[in-house]
Amino acid sequence: MEELIENICEYIKRPYTDYAVMINGEWGSGKTFFWNNKLKKRLESIKINGKNYKTIYMSLYGINSLDEISKRIFIEANPTINKTLKKISDESRGNNIPEYVKTGLDMACFFGGSNFNTSRIDYSKSFSVDDKILCFDDLERANVDVIDILGYINNFVEHDGIKTILICNEKELAIKFKNKNIELKTMIATYLLDRKKMLKDKSSDNKNIPLATVIEKQISEIFERSNDYERIKEKLIGETFEYIPEYPYILSGMILKYAYNEDLSCFLKKNTSIIISAFKKSDTKNLRILKHALNDFEKIFENVILRYPDINNEILKTMLNFTLAVSFEIKSGSISKESIIKINNNDEYMSKLHTSDILEGTNNFYIREFNNKYFVNNFCKYKFFKFIEVYVRTRYFDEKLFIENVEDAIKTLNGDVVSSNKSYIKLLNGDYLKSSDEEFEILITQVLYEIKCGNVNFYDHILLFSVFKYFTYAKLVIYDIDTLLKLFTEGMRKSCDKNINTLQDIKKDDENEVLDIDVIKLKKIGKKLIKNKIEEIMKNKAEELFSYIPENISNFYKEMINEYENIPILSSTSSKLLYEKLNSISNYDLNNIINLIKIRYKNKSLIKQERKNMLELSSIISSNLKDEKRGIKDVLLLNLSNEIKNIF
Repeated sequence: MEELIENICEYIKRPYTDYAVMINGEWGSGKTFFWNNKLKKRLESIKINGKNYKTIYMSLYGINSLDEISKRIFIEANPTINKTLKKISDESRGNNIPEYVKTGLDMACFFGGSNFNTSRIDYSKSFSVDDKILCFDDLERANVDVIDILGYINNFVEHDGIKTILICNEKELAIKFKNKNIELKTMIATYLLDRKKMLKDKSSDNKNIPLATVIEKQISEIFERSNDYERIKEKLIGETFEYIPEYPYILSGMILKYAYNEDLSCFLKKNTSIIISAFKKSDTKNLRILKHALNDFEKIFENVILRYPDINNEILKTMLNFTLAVSFEIKSGSISKESIIKINNNDEYMSKLHTSDILEGTNNFYIREFNNKYFVNNFCKYKFFKFIEVYVRTRYFDEKLFIENVEDAIKTLNGDVVSSNKSYIKLLNGDYLKSSDEEFEILITQVLYEIKCGNVNFYDHILLFSVFKYFTYAKLVIYDIDTLLKLFTEGMRKSCDKNINTLQDIKKDDENEVLDIDVIKLKKIGKKLIKNKIEEIMKNKAEELFSYIPENISNFYKEMINEYENIPILSSTSSKLLYEKLNSISNYDLNNIINLIKIRYKNKSLIKQERKNMLELSSIISSNLKDEKRGIKDVLLLNLSNEIKNIF
């Protein structure tokens, strides 16, 4: 880092230069922090003709025109300019200068003695240049063509000899060039390749090259503006320096910001190694995520200390590690949010972690990778804090979940209680490995009884079956697979009856997560059990719902609008019964139900699920219509039938 500073200082000290220098580094790696906290002070300590240099820093993020750049430089270079205008400009959204500030600038120049047309003021020439250092940050984030910006900056460098520093991420700059109008570029490149018969010609040199690569190469040859960029960069940039951050120094600066909170600051200083380790293992190189993660941990730390002042320090350290890990993984997109969301508590985490080595395929693979990345040297039995995951992801601090997680962590660390009074959890989380042979035999007997009685959580059957199958291969238990499948099927059936309110539909693509054919078979059985149970419950609910008609039809309206607004209850209703009920109500209520139907099927998912029964109802109505003179109810029923046909 010191070498980089010295090199840039050497550039500034040279009597005359006609080139700029560039600092290149990853997004969020601390380049701006480096400028503000180290480089700027050193540069402003350099003297020229007995006078210190003045730095003018400007982020190009969101800049929409070259004129905006000129005006911002003018503001920064003139300390006597109206402070209100400068403040408004600084506080404006992004780096855009509001129109009224631009007008104020023009007026300031006019009343300052200029008698020329203010609309043609060249602000870039409206300040002295002999003691100025220009710094342009976020080059790749400007809304102006980068080629135009570099050409604009070249005027300062080549003609005025102003010392200029560019800070950017050249990798993102290259992507920006490449992806501009990519659809049109692809279409034209494909057309030209087709004209040259290079897409289908097997005798060409491209026969072993993927088609996407061939098209990408053609796009580069025709459209790539990187040649323009390289040409102007070669002319403008004399030296490019790679920014390699000093993480301990930057982290010290971050922690220093928490000096007002002595307990937190002290804790973070003592555990700097955990923070740096998690940051490096994340491989994100993004200090912004680290900064946000520490801000999140501040709230977590304060709540824990307030409610549990004597909490074991190991729990706090694990919380810090977990906060960092979840922040890096979710915010950098390393894993899908859904993968973490699915885990509800530490028991599930430990179970998935243990069984991930048993299950074949990709099932729970991300949990193993997550744990190996961040917790490889952490032997704490409580690692997964759901309230932290929820807070990092949603910004919602769930007090109830917080208390539940922390108290469970304290009990687990103290060894006061097993995380669950269910024996099968010991098989899922690997606790059985601590047992003697006799204790293991007793444990297996207890777990088999739990399965038989339906006391195993429905979805835990899949993992537990995988464990038992592993035990049979390892000769720890003697069971054939068919016997195990029958045992677990019966257990799932009983568990389904007991826990129907907690059941969720198994994802259709779950079979892809494992390769084991017996596990897939058990999953299919589970799906069928859930489907049948839900149909049974929906049928009972439908009977209860339509029992309100006609005597308590207000209750029917209330249930349909609230409880069953998005639930396909009409798919479980006899169309014949529904017709009879509609015939038993007043014309006023029948008209209300027609309107209710119109509103109900704005939910497109219900159309597919209730289609069969509703079309049957329409058919029954049509077949029962009178050929002779009809009454109001007949007309209303016909309207309902037509409405159903229109919808479905």
